Parts: sequence; structure tokens; C-alpha cells
Amino acid sequence: MPEEEKEYTAKHITVLASLEAIRKRPSMYIGSTGARGLHHLVYEAVDNSIDEAMVGFCNKIEVIIHKGNKISVIDNGRGIPVDIHPKYNVSALQIVMTKLHAGGKFDKKSYKVSGGLHGVGISVVNALSKELEVFVKRDGKIYYQKYSIGKPLTKVEVVGNATETGTKVVFLPDKEIFDSIEFSFDILSSRLRELAFLNKGVKISLKDERTNQENTFKYDGGIVEFVEFLNKNKKPMHEIIYFNREKNNTQVEVAMQYNESYRGDIFAFANNINTTEGGTHLIGFKTALTRTLNNYAQKNNMNDVKLSSEDVREGLAAVISVKLQEPQFEGQTKTKLGNSEIKGIVDSIVSTGLGIFLDENPKIARLVVEKSITAAKARDAAKKARELTRRKSALDGLSLPGKLADCSETNPELCELYIVEGDSAGGSAKQGRNREFQAIL
Repeated sequence: MPEEEKEYTAKHITVLASLEAIRKRPSMYIGSTGARGLHHLVYEAVDNSIDEAMVGFCNKIEVIIHKGNKISVIDNGRGIPVDIHPKYNVSALQIVMTKLHAGGKFDKKSYKVSGGLHGVGISVVNALSKELEVFVKRDGKIYYQKYSIGKPLTKVEVVGNATETGTKVVFLPDKEIFDSIEFSFDILSSRLRELAFLNKGVKISLKDERTNQENTFKYDGGIVEFVEFLNKNKKPMHEIIYFNREKNNTQVEVAMQYNESYRGDIFAFANNINTTEGGTHLIGFKTALTRTLNNYAQKNNMNDVKLSSEDVREGLAAVISVKLQEPQFEGQTKTKLGNSEIKGIVDSIVSTGLGIFLDENPKIARLVVEKSITAAKARDAAKKARELTRRKSALDGLSLPGKLADCSETNPELCELYIVEGDSAGGSAKQGRNREFQAIL
């Protein structure tokens, strides 16, 4: 090993200045530098607008894919603050755009709940963009600042007058960071549709200037319409079950409906973030669902087989949306919720809400439980068939007559074979044997 490689002292310790760290290790912040990470930039910018919608200050969000793959995200929220920050002595807009963990979502005053609590969103977008421009309509003026790879190229300046409020961010992802900067209209449509479902009444539009495609999403029914969308090409078995409760400053909203298919579709969100890896809110939902249906079946003498979580999810389309003040996501890309207290809150609310619904709607309850029982029986039959196919009997390979009542043990040294004469004796022997290791011929 060369001498310089052996040396490891203080001079080898590098402190990356703020956004430089993001460019050095982008995957730590956006998941990857492939298509997933590229589209995550748009999600981060849109999430800031959605946070404004969640506190009632925004009802319109527009996303535009320009030719050349520039992206614009425009909202009619309050606009990012532009006044001078007392600690840093620069505009708050520049702080938000260039500092990690900077934002108005940590004190619970500006935002009761938000999806951008980690405070890395828009500054990460800025760091990973070749160009970024931000326009803020606020206090009767339009404020503007331009950046390149996270560094300001201009000061915050007034470029016009405004009668409304809002923020517009225009950015071009850096080709040096990403494998490709080609945005997918369909991928963005899917996420924006989700956000429109989760925020009833908010209008979200997507326009692609490359192909002239457009989509506009606005759902006054919220997640109830989300479940209708999931079951669009299936045969629903009943009306949608919906309840919305709040406990310990956490809002839990659930919509669910069984269909005649054998596949379950469950989507779990925390502060509008699609937690694709689940988390404590999803665990709480699954636990409550399984226990509640088992309790109903037992109470109404419907089944002596215990239903599993897999059984009760067969053919279920469900959306769980929780909104909480201090979400703890695992990782910067927020794909899994980690708040331990949320499991109990969701469990309690779902158990109560679903239990009341089943008691008040016995016909639907019976349909749902019977479907789960059928799933349990099918699962048990499939398990037995697999075991039968895989099992090598202790007596396999011997040319024995067909009237062999085999045992389940596969080790010949642990098996016993009883040979009896006549059907009558055979029947008595079968009744008295231990099926585990005793075979009757």
C-alpha cells in the first residue's frame, strides 16, 4: 500500500458545505439517480404546494413539462417568505432554496401538518438542477431569484407587481447527475392523481408541452373516489366503507371496498406521502382489520377457522391516509412511516369504525366475512396440496397395494406399518392409530 494511502489524519476529513453534500451523494436524498430519483425532484417541489393546500391556503397546483425537460411547478399558496432572515441576514427565500433542513415546518405554527418536515425538499431540487428559477407573488410584488447547481446567480429582486399570492419554481435537472432527464407524463400523472384524491377539492393539472398531453385532477369525494378508481374494472361487492376520525392530534381517514377478485390493493399515505414500504399506520390497519373480522365471525358463529391477515385482504381495495404533526420517515425519500404511536392510534380507530359499520350493516358484514372464510379455506387446501406434492412418503417407491393409509412422517426409522386383514379390521385400525407415524395396510 502506498505511504500516502496509509496516512489518515485531520487533513483527510472533508466537511461538505451544505448543498455540496447532496451533489456528492444524491441517492441519499432522492433514492437514486435513475428515473425514480428524477421524478422525485418534481414530487419534492409539488409537496411544498400540497403542504400549503393542507393548511387551507392553496387550491390550485399546476405542473408543466417544457420542451427540453424543464419543469414548472406553480401554486396559489401564500408564497415563500422573502423578508430578511434575522440570523443569516439574507432573504428567507434564499435560505429555503439553499440550506438543508431550512423551512417553516418545524415549529407547528405555520404548518400544523406537512409532508416536507425533513426540510430537504426544495433545496435538494435546487442542488441537483443545472438551472432553477423561483418566482414568488407576495405582498403585492413578484420576487425573483435564479440559481445554478444550488448557488444563487442573482440576489432576490422585485420584477413586477402582483394582485395574487403564490410560488412558481422552474428547474432543469443536471445531466451530470442523472442517467437521463427525460420525464414521463404517465409517472407524473399517477402521483398527481394520488395527491388530488388525498386532498379533496384541490385542482392539480399536468401539461406536457413536448406532446401536448394534458390531465386535470380534482376530486371532491377524496379517497372515496380513490377507491372507486381502484375498483373501476372490478365487481364491487358492497358500498364503500368510509370513516374519518381524529385521536391525539392525528387524523386517520380510511376508505375500503371488497371486490370479487382475489387480489388486494392497499395504499397507505402519511401526510400525503405515498409510503410504498408501509410502516406503522399500515401495520395498525392490517392488525385491526384481521382482528375485527375474526371477532365478527366468532360472535356470529360463522367460522371455526382463524382468518389470517392474508385472508381478510383478498379482494380488498383500501386507502389509508394519516395526517400527523411530527412524522418520522425512514430515509430522506420517506417511503416508510416509523412513528411507533401511530400503530395503536390507527388500530383503535379502524377497530371501532369498522366494528360499528359491520354491526350496522349485517348483510355487507356477512358478504365480507364469507369471502375471507373462502380465502382461508382455499389457502388451507393449497397448503395441503403443496405438502402432498412435496412430501416424500416413508413408503414411497415400494410397490404396495392401493389400500394403504399412509402416515405423515417422512423418516422410515420413525414409522410403523400395521398390516391387517379385511376392511372391517382396517377401519378399526385407522380410527385407533396415530396418523403422524402409523400407517395401515
